[in-house]
Amino acid sequence: MNRAGVGSASEQPARGAAERTAQRHGITAGFSAYALWGVFPLVFRLLEEVSAVEILFHRIAWSLAVVLGVLAVQHRYAELATLVRHRRSLQRLALAAVFISINWLTYIWAVNSGHVVDAALGYYVNPLFTVALGVIVLHERLRPAQKVALGFGVASVLVLTVANGRVPWIALVLAGSFGMYGYLKKDAGAAALTSLAIETAVLAPVALVGLAVFAGRGELSFTNGSLWRDALLAGLGVVTAVPLLLFATAATRIPLSMLGLLQYITPTMQLIVGVAILGESLPPARLAGFALVWIALTVLATDAVQSERRSRRIAVEPV
Repeated sequence: MNRAGVGSASEQPARGAAERTAQRHGITAGFSAYALWGVFPLVFRLLEEVSAVEILFHRIAWSLAVVLGVLAVQHRYAELATLVRHRRSLQRLALAAVFISINWLTYIWAVNSGHVVDAALGYYVNPLFTVALGVIVLHERLRPAQKVALGFGVASVLVLTVANGRVPWIALVLAGSFGMYGYLKKDAGAAALTSLAIETAVLAPVALVGLAVFAGRGELSFTNGSLWRDALLAGLGVVTAVPLLLFATAATRIPLSMLGLLQYITPTMQLIVGVAILGESLPPARLAGFALVWIALTVLATDAVQSERRSRRIAVEPV
């Protein structure tokens, strides 16, 4: 018995080192995923001569090709077949595919129309939308800090509406579509790669018919321009799949609260890209709207971290 105890004690440092290594890899993967999503505006701006709809169709088609290739390499087609037979999950993912296509199209159009800052706002607002979704759909009760955060979020939308003379619809569409996408994905309970395979497969017929229509009208950009542009369009599959795989790695190795904090890397980088590189304006009134969102997110993030710490303390307390 003592030997077993000594053995267990000797294994603890090794286990702790392995956990720390896994967490470091998870943080690196999460940071990399969000950083890649953060520079997406630069990728799509290189394709500004191509219509947003055609870019969307290419992204769907090439993403499906890449994902199916990865599934083949990883010998995961049996997992995909099991998911296809699960009717409820399939329905959820089909609906998720609709929302992600709306998100992708809006984002591509926003970037190529000079609205990267508005797109960044959308991904800042997304966590607030997710909290609101929990209340509306799941009937969750808000903690006081969450109520404060949502209040600042609403104030931000009002300030930006007055400042710009219009509702910040790009940000709201991006936040709403991505929030619904995330909810449906979570409800489906499927792995990231296989679920993306289903989503792109659902959208692929529309994308392929759409590309055929572009070709029939003589308006298809693919193969009718430079090899560099064709490579970029074909590379959209890799651009979509790689951050997703990195995100899936991070999600399994680091706490949810840490993953939630890392997500702010994406809109922050997009905001910097929009203002510093692409030359979009950020006047004081608009900056005030962003400041209100940042306050809301600070309150929300602090509350999430404190809530997780309380949960951990409760979990380790003796019964």
